[in-house]
Amino acid sequence: MDLPDLSARAAPGTELAVRVTPSARRNAVEDGPDGLRVWVTVAPEKGKATAAVVRLLAKALGVPKSRLTLVRGDTARDKLFRIEP
Repeated sequence: MDLPDLSARAAPGTELAVRVTPSARRNAVEDGPDGLRVWVTVAPEKGKATAAVVRLLAKALGVPKSRLTLVRGDTARDKLFRIEP
C-alpha cells in the first residue's frame, strides 16, 4: 500500500476535510482537487472505520495518531480532522 506524502499539510492547527469510503477493496489515501479521499476495508460499525482512517491519515501525514482529533463527522462519510500541536 503506497500512501501519498502529506507531511506538508501536517502543521499544527490545520483542519483536514476527508471523504471516507468504508468497506472498500483496499486501504488508500488520495489527495485530489476536491480534497482528501480515504478508502478503508473496515466496515462502518462501532467506530472501526474511523479508527482505520485515523491510522492511515497519521501514517500519510507522518504524525502520531494522538495528534489527530476528529472535529466533526463521527458517523458520517464526510469528516473533519484537526492536527493538534
